[in-house]
Amino acid sequence: MYAYQSIQDTLFLMLYGGVTIFALVASLYLSLRSSNAIVSDVTPPRALRWWTSAFFFMSAMSHVWWYVLGTYWMADDRLTRNIICIMLDHIMLVPLVMALLLRILQDRPRPIWPWFIPQVLVIGGAAMGVATHNEYGLDLMHNCQVVIVAIFGIYYIYALVRYSRWLNENYADLEHKEVWQSLLFAVVLFIVYDVYSTNPGEMYREYLSQVNTILIIGFLLWRVETLQKLSADETSTPDVEEDDVYKPATIDIGALLQRYCEEPKLYLQHDLTLAQLSEALGTNRTYVSQYFAQQSITYNTYINRLRIEHFEQIYREAVESLRPFTAQQLAYDCGFNSYSTFAAAFKFFNGQTVTAWMKLQ
Repeated sequence: MYAYQSIQDTLFLMLYGGVTIFALVASLYLSLRSSNAIVSDVTPPRALRWWTSAFFFMSAMSHVWWYVLGTYWMADDRLTRNIICIMLDHIMLVPLVMALLLRILQDRPRPIWPWFIPQVLVIGGAAMGVATHNEYGLDLMHNCQVVIVAIFGIYYIYALVRYSRWLNENYADLEHKEVWQSLLFAVVLFIVYDVYSTNPGEMYREYLSQVNTILIIGFLLWRVETLQKLSADETSTPDVEEDDVYKPATIDIGALLQRYCEEPKLYLQHDLTLAQLSEALGTNRTYVSQYFAQQSITYNTYINRLRIEHFEQIYREAVESLRPFTAQQLAYDCGFNSYSTFAAAFKFFNGQTVTAWMKLQ
């Protein structure tokens, strides 16, 4: 509620109140409900659920303090009101966004507290603006936050690249695990934040900010509900006695893969992880991971190549036997959880779409 005319606009007030209630309900839903409603078979990371709930709650509170300060306490001192409200938005919402974005990445624990400390600079800028009653305080807050967000953005891109590499090295199935959307969300949120924080009071921006808030809440609800919790036990190196594993000097990983993965078609198992494969081979996952690295491939590439080859085989058999089938069902039988993932993998390995390949057969 940046401008005074917002309080005079009944339609905007209805939208404003509706967004406040939506954010509060979303916060309560994530904090009180233990299971998912959107994708019931997915268990999301508990920490991500809590941080997202906290962000929704503070989003609702942001609407409250803008309305209360603008209507009752500081209606006549617009500059001071704006400085205080924007400062509260900065120090409450921005670090929470950073926290939930970091909790989306599950390859390793990443500290959150370093991103809360720089908000002291924002508070200092707000204090200077209130003390001098000068818009310089707003500019100082904005510039400090831009620098903080920019540094976080660079760090997050680096962390996201490492996370993507970790997924490909440990999981054959990436459904409900990939999080490239989170980076897109971070970019969009920063743009929205910058537009709104430099808002001189036009009503179309006031409406746009509320619509964006709805989209952000909806996106985060979807992200939390569809992101699969990845257990540390699945990718951590198991504690094994030396007598229980093959030694790197004597082990033939290629032969073990042929015997225990390719011949029995273990790769058809859904959600097969590197740790599970290593257990089936009777060796340490570190050795298996090193083997794939020496072959210049990832675990994901290895498993999906076998699955694509298996698809080609059973497709030809189905055509020759004239039995009814669908490409979607065959893809699922080959170990893929979704047809879109299968189609992308097929094109990656064969250089053409599934449809084009089937026509040539």
